[in-house]
Amino acid sequence: MDLSRGIPVSIHLETYVTQEGDTEEHVFNEPGTIVELNDTLYIRYREINEEEHTDYPVTLKLRGDGDVQLSRGGSNDEMQLKLHFANEKRILTQYRTPYGMIPVETITPRLDVRITDEPLAGEIYIEYQLFANGEALGNYRMRLLFHA
Repeated sequence: MDLSRGIPVSIHLETYVTQEGDTEEHVFNEPGTIVELNDTLYIRYREINEEEHTDYPVTLKLRGDGDVQLSRGGSNDEMQLKLHFANEKRILTQYRTPYGMIPVETITPRLDVRITDEPLAGEIYIEYQLFANGEALGNYRMRLLFHA
């Protein structure tokens, strides 16, 4: 299947955030696209939250080495988060806020990516911990399903 021009996909995203013993669940069902450039797959969609009146572009970059990068927010947005996930590695990145850049770190105890060609579908499951200034912000789980 030629993904170089991009193919429309349906996205189902579940995120779970556990902070101080409380867990929040967020579910999104959005249209998106998947495109392949070199040995990297890009899944793009918009995360729309009507209650909070937010609309952020999101890109998941599935690299050939198995790592996953998540970008939430556009380059011109006042808030932009870029996270990098690699199995059992601690990785430092930046979170742009209206108050300036905040260094954040991820530790990823579990990262699973499964993709099929016929039919085009996949699942990305990531469990990670997020830290800012050396302090744990919470435990996160993300499960993204897509299909053409």
